[in-house]
Amino acid sequence: MTPPMSTFPDQFRLDGRTALITGSGRGLGWEMAKGLAEAGAKILLHGRDRARLEPRVAELKAAGVDADALAFDMADRAAMRAEIAQAPAIDILINTVGERDRRSFLAIDPEDFARLIDVDLVAVHALVKLVLPGMLERKWGRLIMVTSIVADLAIPNASSYATAKSGLTSMARALAAEFGATGVTSNALAPGFFATETNERMIASPNGEHHRARSPAKRWARPSEIAGAAIFLASPAASYVNGHTLIVDGGVSATYLA
Repeated sequence: MTPPMSTFPDQFRLDGRTALITGSGRGLGWEMAKGLAEAGAKILLHGRDRARLEPRVAELKAAGVDADALAFDMADRAAMRAEIAQAPAIDILINTVGERDRRSFLAIDPEDFARLIDVDLVAVHALVKLVLPGMLERKWGRLIMVTSIVADLAIPNASSYATAKSGLTSMARALAAEFGATGVTSNALAPGFFATETNERMIASPNGEHHRARSPAKRWARPSEIAGAAIFLASPAASYVNGHTLIVDGGVSATYLA
């Protein structure tokens, strides 16, 4: 069935849609939440500590946004199920939680490797299973996996993180293939070098300077520069974008520079 016509700017609006952005108390998750809010979506912020989310919820409400918070640890499946059960119907799910273990491959025990894969990858599978049935019933949904350019461009001391992000990319494609005819799309969003709170120390280091020089843009990305890509993938304008990885890295992955 052909979607109804609308004006082009309206195709980027998210009025009447509810978006859950995991790990959205700060960093890229928060920037994406603000962007989707400006596009008209109801926002559900997520983090492990509700008290830490409340100021962010208050900030959105002060701007006239319909917002609330869900608090659970991604590793706690029972808490996840309980929070999702009492949440409004979720139309857009953006998975941004991504713990890191910056040790070398030989330094990471199999148990630590498995724990990170559980939080960064297996937990996303569990969360998608909770929200997908409602999307299928309503015949509309957006699943967005926030991965990383390290899913395809390997770096030292990131074996578990890179493995998890590669898994999310594959999950996005698998979901796109399985549910492509249902009105639910599934895509990945792969950021490059972003100047988030987590990366503050690295930016000022020799390694951070190397990353800056490595980018054709010759700078780290501002966190707010991720929002446009998230809005696009979540919007009606991306109704035929499915199984795709949208890279936002200033051209890093398009170059042969080292």
